[in-house]
Amino acid sequence: MEATRDVRMATGNGENSYAANSRLQEKAILETRPVLHKAIEDVYTLLSARRNTMVVADLGCSSGPNTLLVVSEVMGAIRAFTRQQSEERRGVEVQFFLNDLPGNDFNLVFRSLEHYDYLGGGKEAPPYYVAGLPGSYYRKLFPCRSVHLIHSSYSLMWRSKVPEEISNSTHLNEDNIYIGRNTPFVVIKLFQEQFQKDFELFLTLRSKELVSGGRMLLTFIGRNNEDMLMHGEVSTVFELVAKSIQSLVLKGRLEKEKLDSFNLPYYAPSVKEVKELIDRNSLFDIDHIKLFESNWDPQDDSDGNVTLDCASSGVNVAKCIRAVLEPLIVDHFGEEIIEELFFDYGSIVAKHLEKAKAKYPIIVVSLKKPMH
Repeated sequence: MEATRDVRMATGNGENSYAANSRLQEKAILETRPVLHKAIEDVYTLLSARRNTMVVADLGCSSGPNTLLVVSEVMGAIRAFTRQQSEERRGVEVQFFLNDLPGNDFNLVFRSLEHYDYLGGGKEAPPYYVAGLPGSYYRKLFPCRSVHLIHSSYSLMWRSKVPEEISNSTHLNEDNIYIGRNTPFVVIKLFQEQFQKDFELFLTLRSKELVSGGRMLLTFIGRNNEDMLMHGEVSTVFELVAKSIQSLVLKGRLEKEKLDSFNLPYYAPSVKEVKELIDRNSLFDIDHIKLFESNWDPQDDSDGNVTLDCASSGVNVAKCIRAVLEPLIVDHFGEEIIEELFFDYGSIVAKHLEKAKAKYPIIVVSLKKPMH
């Protein structure tokens, strides 16, 4: 399974689309707003009167309201900052590149742009231009030293591919689709090594594309435990999906080998892993790094440790995960199982939430490319 071909969110804007079920990702963008605004202010100071175009890239932009929420946040930060500047310094123009894999619903993004025309209005708002850029961010995307700010939210936990030794069945991850409690340690190490290769490649590519002093803000699902065999809540999310698939196997609806040959191109690292790789890579300085948590249920904004309505939360979580995984599952298992699978999944999640409220650990890291 190659992520460059297969990973895409559910398209369109219908009930089961990613666009209609991406509040979890919206909450992460809003949570990291102060860090993004600080990065934009820093980037703005790099611009000279001769070169007054700020180039901003959003990698793994997906589709739906969050894609243009990032555009809106950047423009809002620039408007706020330029109020303090001279007329000459207010002449900046902004070029946005929205990047995702070719299977992304770019048509929905472009149709949505007409509703965001207000971003360009007003004396204090600089002109902005938006372009789509299909392609994998594990490849070079831009000319050298051409980008000022790179943003990526809820994307970098996706790998470039499932490790070959797993995808070709040299090592089996039986009854799992990711790292589960009975995943062999050799398989865990393969997932980890794939992350290390991908993340170092990502840093190397982005360092070439950023201008000196350029900034990069990355937000992605991680884990808050260093023990690989206790992989945390994101692992449990996918264990419950695997359990739902297993129930279909037991009913004779699917062959067991179909489950055993399905693995996600995914890895949720710890803060320590991320920091060690950045330090080892030596291409960026860490300006800010921390971990925050977000409830599994995207509609649950409470801070307590009890889920008030487990059945409702189970349905909400199922909709969220379906919007992310449906294209991958359909490609591998066929579409006839989707409704039954995620109905069962919602019930299984509800039972899980009766024990305790579950949360995703989210890593946010702001990086600076040193001045040369």
